[in-house]
Amino acid sequence: MSATTGAPQSEQSILATLEDSGDTAGATVLRLMMAAADAFSERGFHATTTRDIASRAGLSPAGVYVHFTSKEDLLFQLSRRGHQTARDQLVAAAGAAASPTEALRSIIAGFSRWHAEHHQLGRIVQYEFRHLTPEHRDTVLTLRKEIDQVVRGVLTDGVTRGDFEVDDVAGTALALLSMAVDVARWYSPEIRRTPEDIGRTNGDLAVRLVARR
Repeated sequence: MSATTGAPQSEQSILATLEDSGDTAGATVLRLMMAAADAFSERGFHATTTRDIASRAGLSPAGVYVHFTSKEDLLFQLSRRGHQTARDQLVAAAGAAASPTEALRSIIAGFSRWHAEHHQLGRIVQYEFRHLTPEHRDTVLTLRKEIDQVVRGVLTDGVTRGDFEVDDVAGTALALLSMAVDVARWYSPEIRRTPEDIGRTNGDLAVRLVARR
């Protein structure tokens, strides 16, 4: 469904992510990003044209360039905002936890749930990432490193306190994040498992994987 003909749950989730990014984007900017997300998800980055994005947003092709320099810029803004929102949620979850165990369960559950609720955006970010310019890719990679550091910090804290048994903090953090990110690949609103169920399962699994035996 296009961004101009209605808003299924996946699109509503993307819109919430874009609005929660902390930026003061106007309605037209959000509409264009929604249209781009819709088009990239349906057709892929290369097969999507600026005219297609503009049409889905109810604008002329020239209207896109008023707000974005290119369709790659649109992809970058989607990726940046999505990563910023995910990072901020992980930081908040870790900061609110009373123990490393609670923190790890909370951040992996939340990250997994986020990739189910935002599966359309998650697929775009993961599969179209290679189409970003080197400069934009570096910006997004910095955000990914910040997300990784949140998980590494919790694992290190857990090892220091004697709660976790982890020989390779960096590798374990990568594995746990990969488990959460992969949800966007296979999740569909039609399956019986809810995002909450998936988050709870992955959060519990993360704790079991690192708990001291």
